[in-house]
Amino acid sequence: MSDAAIIDELAVPHRERRAFQRLLAAGARGLPLVLANLDHANARVRYYCARFLDMFLEPEALGELLKLLDDPDAAVRAASLHALACDRCKQGACRPDEALVLPAAIALMRTDPDAHVRAHAVGLVGLSVHTRPEAVEALRHTQRDDPSPAVRKKSAWYLPGGPIYRRTTPKPARKPRPAR
Repeated sequence: MSDAAIIDELAVPHRERRAFQRLLAAGARGLPLVLANLDHANARVRYYCARFLDMFLEPEALGELLKLLDDPDAAVRAASLHALACDRCKQGACRPDEALVLPAAIALMRTDPDAHVRAHAVGLVGLSVHTRPEAVEALRHTQRDDPSPAVRKKSAWYLPGGPIYRRTTPKPARKPRPAR
């Protein structure tokens, strides 16, 4: 199947999953095709391109993935946030720069009209609670003021004292044993 056919089928609801599996089977070789279609007219195509980047994120794709955070479609924004946050899905070792990602995630967490997108943004901001005070402050604001009870609850998980905060707290360095 040609590259153009795969992209066309991503836009067809009853063919999108099979087309996405074909795209994933291409692995990192599919990256140029995905990058060329991040601004596709069909939101489902952009969504699947973001999901592909979740698994095959490379440094040259990071800027394009960040642009998807401004996409008009909420599912595309949520998939992009997941791609930036999730380590479990990644095939490679590309980690987005916290200084680039955190301000965008905080902005979405505070202003996105979709609660699902704000919840994904909470997860991305929560990755920085042990290293960036602005992440803690933004989560406190969201936990206190977000209109969605689910988003407020998720924010509390990442704040000091919350279960995810406790689980992700870095362990203190072990002291070396004294020489005998």
